Amino acid sequence: MILFPFAKINIGLEVLRKRSDGFHDLETIFYPLNLCDILEINKSDNFNFSLSGIEIGDSTQENIVVKAYRLLQSEFNLPPVHIHLHKIIPTGAGLGGGSSDAAFALTGLNKLFLLNLSEVQLINYASRLGSDCAFFIINQPVFAEGKGNIFSEITIDLKKYTLVLIKPTISVSTSMAYRSIEPKIPEYSLKESIKLPIDCWKEKVENQFEKGIFENSPLIKSIKESLYSEGAIFSSMSGSGSSVFGLFELVPPHLKNLFPDCFYWEEHCRF
Repeated sequence: MILFPFAKINIGLEVLRKRSDGFHDLETIFYPLNLCDILEINKSDNFNFSLSGIEIGDSTQENIVVKAYRLLQSEFNLPPVHIHLHKIIPTGAGLGGGSSDAAFALTGLNKLFLLNLSEVQLINYASRLGSDCAFFIINQPVFAEGKGNIFSEITIDLKKYTLVLIKPTISVSTSMAYRSIEPKIPEYSLKESIKLPIDCWKEKVENQFEKGIFENSPLIKSIKESLYSEGAIFSSMSGSGSSVFGLFELVPPHLKNLFPDCFYWEEHCRF
């Protein structure tokens, strides 16, 4: 069985308050991309997990895909499998690649072993693996609240735009990103701001992590500024960084050449 775990971007990200459990309440819009890893799961005589593509440094037992398998194995007595993960989605980028891999492992195992888990059940299992894992069970834009695991429908139409994603060689750790912010209630409600024309988003739709991360990593700030100077209608860092995306009506043909040392991805928006 071969699956294609997809990346996401955050359109707006507000950290409202710290919770008693140590996590944070946030508001954001998760928007899925066509940028994907490749995950293969097959029945086997012995459990085996292998990796290729981008190096991620996790040991086998620490990898979140293995944790997903162990979670279902403990509840359904699953037989051994061979799992191979080919990493394409950059890590430390705010794109949710690891969370997506775990969520797709759950859906793949559900199909492979005919567990008949519903979407709601899969979402519950995914939530136990990570705050944003549950989103990757749902392949459509959502408004996310709580720890990033409470979803509601959002109306958003970007189909006439092309998205350009830039990931510099530097990465940003989530723990460092949270240390650089002060939770607050935003001046503008993201749910309301997102209803405005996209050319108004620049002043109303904010990723709260940007300020602290831009101070520590001016390169990331410069990428956002470059995308705006090249004609982006809206640009933002995704998640806690370090990737930055821009939405364009027309992408300049020379744009990729401006970021020679960066990961570059371009796609036509499908939602």
